[in-house]
Amino acid sequence: MKPETRAMIAASAYALIFGKKVAGVHDHASGVDLDIAAEAREGRVQAVDGARSVRFAGTLPEVRDSSTGAYISFELDGTTARGFDRSTSSHFSLRAQDQIVQLYDHGQEAWFAFSIQTI
Repeated sequence: MKPETRAMIAASAYALIFGKKVAGVHDHASGVDLDIAAEAREGRVQAVDGARSVRFAGTLPEVRDSSTGAYISFELDGTTARGFDRSTSSHFSLRAQDQIVQLYDHGQEAWFAFSIQTI
């Protein structure tokens, strides 16, 4: 899975799980603050990566990534989620708590952490 896709998934999942607006994301793997915003209502999520002018939106269980045109499936269970990125054929699972989302990318066989800034 691409690093930017992981960050968009983390922001979207956080917005869906906690119902809060996301105003920014810090990617701990790269050490970079990302210009990503997201919000969710009733199973629908909209996210934007301002630096790349990419939209990430849809109604669960399907979200479309405008950069690749691919769909990403999501399944939420409390503060955890799992899904599949069709553009890279990668499964992922994640857990969210406080201001942190930890995402396991099965294709990379590694965990990635993201700090979430909310409004």
